[in-house]
Amino acid sequence: MELFLKRRPQPGKRLLDLALTLPALAVLSPILAAAALAARLGRPVLFRQERPGLGGKPFLLLKFRTMTDARDADGELKPDDKRLTPLGRFLRRTSLDELPQLWNVARGEMSLVGPRPLLMEYLDSYTEEQRRRHEVMPGITGWAQINGRNVILFSERLKLDAWYVDNWSLGLDAKILLQTVSDLFLRRGGQVEQTLREVDDIGLHPDTRRCK
Repeated sequence: MELFLKRRPQPGKRLLDLALTLPALAVLSPILAAAALAARLGRPVLFRQERPGLGGKPFLLLKFRTMTDARDADGELKPDDKRLTPLGRFLRRTSLDELPQLWNVARGEMSLVGPRPLLMEYLDSYTEEQRRRHEVMPGITGWAQINGRNVILFSERLKLDAWYVDNWSLGLDAKILLQTVSDLFLRRGGQVEQTLREVDDIGLHPDTRRCK
């Protein structure tokens, strides 16, 4: 069931996504195949997780797997930084782990540009303003990603997402895509092993909420 029914029209966005995504899938197919082969190492290649999409409708987000399923003595998953593999660290640093989301874009579940799809369990903790991020399609990259990526606080990320919803244009999407490519080549912004406690200042994640 869709949680947030309001949708903001974005004419031409789907055409731009397909015009860039379909050729990208063809050109990047050798890299995708090589990354998939390297990521396998006895585990499923892809990490699949339900995330909220347009209108809050759930979809399965795809990534290359970057972490093990290592658990502690109580059977609980160890912290992310303890499960991240050396290969996974490389895939995250280069953002190659995000490439399978091009398939999500081709399927119409994501856009190249939009608010990053966060976890389903965050939905009940959003304010009315923060929920507005679901008025548009979630993206592989976005306004928040070129303005601090994962090193800025959650509260600031959600403000940037709301700004994007209000100011969307094809020109803005083009600017974000170009800046994203530039940041990747110059390795600007972001940290591979950022912890939730460092950035979740509003208690979105249940683990962080319990610590407040």
